Amino acid sequence: QVQLVESGGGLVQAGGSLRLSCAASGRTASWYSAGWFRQAPGKEREFVAVINWRSGNTNYEDFLKGRFTISRDNSENTVYLTMNSLKPEDTAVYYCAGSRFSLPRTRSMYETWGQGTQVTVSS
Repeated sequence: QVQLVESGGGLVQAGGSLRLSCAASGRTASWYSAGWFRQAPGKEREFVAVINWRSGNTNYEDFLKGRFTISRDNSENTVYLTMNSLKPEDTAVYYCAGSRFSLPRTRSMYETWGQGTQVTVSS
Protein backbone atom coordinates (compact mmCIF):
# COMPACT_ATOMS: atom_id res chain seq x y z
CA GLN A 1 0.00 0.00 0.00
CA VAL A 2 3.04 2.29 0.17
CA GLN A 3 3.88 4.70 -2.63
CA LEU A 4 7.43 4.94 -3.93
CA VAL A 5 9.14 7.68 -5.93
CA GLU A 6 12.61 7.17 -7.39
CA SER A 7 15.05 9.92 -8.27
CA GLY A 8 18.70 10.39 -9.11
CA GLY A 9 18.90 8.77 -12.51
CA GLY A 10 20.51 10.39 -15.50
CA LEU A 11 23.30 10.19 -18.03
CA VAL A 12 26.78 9.26 -16.84
CA GLN A 13 29.97 8.22 -18.57
CA ALA A 14 31.42 4.77 -18.10
CA GLY A 15 33.35 4.55 -14.86
CA GLY A 16 31.22 7.18 -13.18
CA SER A 17 28.88 6.94 -10.22
CA LEU A 18 25.25 7.64 -9.42
CA ARG A 19 23.18 7.52 -6.27
CA LEU A 20 19.53 6.66 -6.65
CA SER A 21 16.94 7.54 -4.03
CA CYS A 22 13.53 6.07 -3.34
CA ALA A 23 11.15 7.93 -1.04
CA ALA A 24 8.28 5.99 0.49
CA SER A 25 4.94 7.21 1.78
CA GLY A 26 1.82 5.53 3.08
CA ARG A 27 1.67 2.45 5.27
CA THR A 28 5.38 1.93 5.60
CA ALA A 29 4.87 -0.10 8.77
CA SER A 30 4.21 -3.09 6.56
CA TRP A 31 7.38 -2.48 4.53
CA TYR A 32 9.69 -5.19 5.85
CA SER A 33 12.21 -4.79 3.05
CA ALA A 34 13.04 -2.59 0.09
CA GLY A 35 14.62 -3.74 -3.13
CA TRP A 36 16.00 -2.42 -6.38
CA PHE A 37 15.35 -3.96 -9.77
CA ARG A 38 16.33 -2.86 -13.25
CA GLN A 39 14.96 -3.44 -16.71
CA ALA A 40 16.67 -2.82 -20.03
CA PRO A 41 14.69 -2.65 -23.29
CA GLY A 42 13.74 -6.09 -24.49
CA LYS A 43 14.83 -7.76 -21.26
CA GLU A 44 13.04 -8.94 -18.17
CA ARG A 45 13.14 -6.95 -14.98
CA GLU A 46 16.02 -8.31 -12.94
CA PHE A 47 16.91 -8.23 -9.29
CA VAL A 48 19.68 -5.88 -8.16
CA ALA A 49 19.67 -5.63 -4.36
CA VAL A 50 17.45 -5.75 -1.30
CA ILE A 51 17.75 -4.48 2.26
CA ASN A 52 15.82 -5.46 5.35
CA TRP A 53 14.35 -2.30 6.81
CA ARG A 54 14.86 -3.21 10.46
CA SER A 55 18.07 -5.22 10.53
CA GLY A 56 19.91 -3.59 7.65
CA ASN A 57 20.84 -6.98 6.24
CA THR A 58 21.37 -6.94 2.50
CA ASN A 59 21.49 -9.24 -0.47
CA TYR A 60 22.89 -8.54 -3.94
CA GLU A 61 22.85 -10.04 -7.37
CA ASP A 62 26.17 -11.84 -7.67
CA PHE A 63 27.32 -10.48 -11.01
CA LEU A 64 27.33 -6.88 -9.77
CA LYS A 65 30.62 -7.75 -8.04
CA GLY A 66 30.36 -5.22 -5.23
CA ARG A 67 29.91 -2.16 -7.46
CA PHE A 68 26.45 -1.40 -6.08
CA THR A 69 25.53 -0.65 -2.49
CA ILE A 70 22.03 -0.49 -1.03
CA SER A 71 21.28 1.50 2.11
CA ARG A 72 18.33 3.07 3.88
CA ASP A 73 17.33 5.91 6.20
CA ASN A 74 14.63 4.68 8.55
CA SER A 75 13.61 8.14 9.74
CA GLU A 76 13.07 9.43 6.21
CA ASN A 77 11.63 6.19 4.82
CA THR A 78 14.14 6.36 2.02
CA VAL A 79 16.22 3.67 0.37
CA TYR A 80 19.32 4.36 -1.71
CA LEU A 81 21.31 2.60 -4.37
CA THR A 82 24.87 3.79 -4.82
CA MET A 83 26.34 2.67 -8.13
CA ASN A 84 30.07 2.87 -8.80
CA SER A 85 32.23 2.01 -11.79
CA LEU A 86 29.22 2.09 -14.03
CA LYS A 87 29.31 0.23 -17.31
CA PRO A 88 27.22 0.66 -20.46
CA GLU A 89 25.62 -2.68 -19.63
CA ASP A 90 24.12 -1.04 -16.53
CA THR A 91 21.88 1.12 -18.72
CA ALA A 92 18.30 0.43 -17.68
CA VAL A 93 15.26 1.77 -15.90
CA TYR A 94 15.81 1.24 -12.19
CA TYR A 95 12.84 0.52 -9.95
CA CYS A 96 12.51 0.39 -6.20
CA ALA A 97 9.93 -1.79 -4.53
CA GLY A 98 8.54 -2.58 -1.10
CA SER A 99 7.84 -6.00 0.31
CA ARG A 100 6.30 -7.59 3.38
CA PHE A 101 8.96 -10.29 3.24
CA SER A 102 12.42 -10.32 4.77
CA LEU A 103 14.95 -10.35 1.90
CA PRO A 104 13.09 -11.28 -1.26
CA ARG A 105 14.82 -11.57 -4.61
CA THR A 106 11.77 -12.31 -6.74
CA ARG A 107 9.43 -9.79 -8.35
CA SER A 108 6.34 -11.61 -7.17
CA MET A 109 7.34 -11.01 -3.54
CA TYR A 110 7.03 -7.23 -3.92
CA GLU A 111 3.62 -5.59 -3.79
CA THR A 112 4.47 -1.92 -4.39
CA TRP A 113 6.63 -0.42 -7.14
CA GLY A 114 7.92 3.01 -8.00
CA GLN A 115 7.68 4.60 -11.43
CA GLY A 116 11.32 3.96 -12.26
CA THR A 117 14.25 6.23 -13.04
CA GLN A 118 16.36 6.01 -16.18
CA VAL A 119 20.08 5.36 -15.90
CA THR A 120 22.09 5.69 -19.08
CA VAL A 121 25.81 4.92 -19.14
CA SER A 122 27.73 6.09 -22.19
CA SER A 123 31.07 4.84 -23.47
